[in-house]
Amino acid sequence: MNFTTIPLQNPSFFNNSQSSLAGALQGCIGSLDGACLEKLLLHCASALENNDVTLAQQVMWVLNNLASSNGDPNQRLTSWFLRALISRASRVCPNATNLHGGSNLERRLMSVTELAGYVDLIPWHRFGFCASNSVIYKAIEGQTKVHILDFSITHCMQWPTLIDAIAKRPEGPPSLRILVPSWRPQVPPLLNVSSEEVGQRLANFAKFRDVPFEFHVIEDLNYDMFLSQLNPSTLQIRDDEALVVNCQNWLRYLHDDEQIKGAISSRDIFLDRVKDLNPCIVTIVDEDCDLGNSTTLTSRIATCFNYLWIPFDALETFLPKDSKQRLDYEGDIGHKIENIIGFEGNQRIERLESCNKFSQRMENSGYMSVPFSEETIKEVKSLLDEHASGWGMKKEEHDMLVLTWKGHNSVYATAWVIVPTTPYGHE
Repeated sequence: MNFTTIPLQNPSFFNNSQSSLAGALQGCIGSLDGACLEKLLLHCASALENNDVTLAQQVMWVLNNLASSNGDPNQRLTSWFLRALISRASRVCPNATNLHGGSNLERRLMSVTELAGYVDLIPWHRFGFCASNSVIYKAIEGQTKVHILDFSITHCMQWPTLIDAIAKRPEGPPSLRILVPSWRPQVPPLLNVSSEEVGQRLANFAKFRDVPFEFHVIEDLNYDMFLSQLNPSTLQIRDDEALVVNCQNWLRYLHDDEQIKGAISSRDIFLDRVKDLNPCIVTIVDEDCDLGNSTTLTSRIATCFNYLWIPFDALETFLPKDSKQRLDYEGDIGHKIENIIGFEGNQRIERLESCNKFSQRMENSGYMSVPFSEETIKEVKSLLDEHASGWGMKKEEHDMLVLTWKGHNSVYATAWVIVPTTPYGHE
């Protein structure tokens, strides 16, 4: 990032634009406190929203001297926010000729081995895998044929553990079919092999565990036609199979158009389509943060900064500052930050919904939450014991489990069944 065009030694530097800059800097020069860094980010965002390029440049210069991709968690996080703000400014402010550092993020492709290490680094994904697999295992007790529709961004990393568990069932394993859509949001983690190769690896593992197994990729399931193709024919639904619908960090990428008068949310349409498939269980895991249809850049920054501090702080506890694994992981979070901060409209695909809001959406769509068993809770706690002591878990309303870091909510896991109806169609 290059801000050398800003007059660093000019005493009028802090006074040539809005007087709010002086207030933003009060007590922050030389400080690396997270609250100060957040305050400066908010002032920069406000300047951009008001098309005050001069003020935005000045605040960016200050942030550039405080943020560091090799500093403490707050500095490292701020460096990604700053990068996203510069990228945004270079696109939406045509007069911002002195801003450099736009979006050139490389999309890292992982091997399967690297993906396993990525998932194991912190319990961000494994928490959901563990909670969902446990409730799925219970839901398919006694079933001889199981069909899983897997909507996930983690390339089926969840399923070896479930395959291993059902292989040990006293009554013997069921036959297992897993279907995944060909469409996947282009967000990290990205894999350097195809879905078909992932399926072949799962098939080899299932064969080793003596579990009858099939894997299918629904090739024509693209996003533009996605909702219309959620039907028994396209999804190869069979009446003699117990159907499981699994959504892991995925539903946030369906457009939520409720802010448009008369529009129906794609998420509600998806849930209605799933309900028509009559699954025995629906598992939903996602990040517990409200970044949905907020229209202001400043509100998104405030929410996102305080939420994404969690993984940056967690990585600080066990990885060196210059660890490549840490820098790569933080870079993947940087993709998320760039989309949340740098883009608007349909280009902004990261639209997280808090656990309470989404649970209310599920209930409104005719679903009923399923409590997690004590055995599930014990399994999740055992998983968290493998990680840093700052990770914890709590139960909240709607029967959900929430992963926490130093008491802050990070990821929620829920399980749902369809509300039963009477023969007359009433609950």
